[in-house]
Amino acid sequence: EFLSINVPDEFNGKVIDLVTQRRGEIEGIQTRNGRTYLEFSIPARGLIGLRNQLLTATEGEAVIAHRFKGFEPWKGDIPGRRNGVLVAMETGEAIAYSIDRLQDRGTFFIEPGQAIYAGQILGEHIRNEDLLVNVILTKKLSNVRAAGSDEKMMISPPRRFSLEEALEYIEADEYVEVTPQSIRMRKIILDHNERKRAERV
Repeated sequence: EFLSINVPDEFNGKVIDLVTQRRGEIEGIQTRNGRTYLEFSIPARGLIGLRNQLLTATEGEAVIAHRFKGFEPWKGDIPGRRNGVLVAMETGEAIAYSIDRLQDRGTFFIEPGQAIYAGQILGEHIRNEDLLVNVILTKKLSNVRAAGSDEKMMISPPRRFSLEEALEYIEADEYVEVTPQSIRMRKIILDHNERKRAERV
């Protein structure tokens, strides 16, 4: 693809860095009236998710356009995400108590009360491996009231994805699932034990 980006001069370094990480190659640079016009050649797969990153890096100032250029040899892999994901262990309804207890393990993409299923990606792990989590556990009730036991839960808002962001986010063993109501991500093999067996093959 031929990619052209028009940005204020102070952002051109960030733009070049983002595009070259995705196997883009600089073909031209022009500066005029405080703005820089950059031209790149980039694989079409490198464009997935790039627009949002460029707009964030340039504070919404980037003007982006691209068009088909031609077929070229494989340029190599494009870096994906570095962290693993939080994967649902059970099917049911997400419970606020369980989400609150797991917040130190990563960032969630769901909110309390949301229907989930086993194998669904619920969040991003703080480490680089996937973690199986159970968010449908309820708090055990008793008739003994302990001081400080009813602490107020502070649940962070879930991270939301557009379709383009979800397509960029997933790895080779994952799917994006689109319905009229939502965009979800899931493992291709939903059952945890079957995933483990497939990894050993």
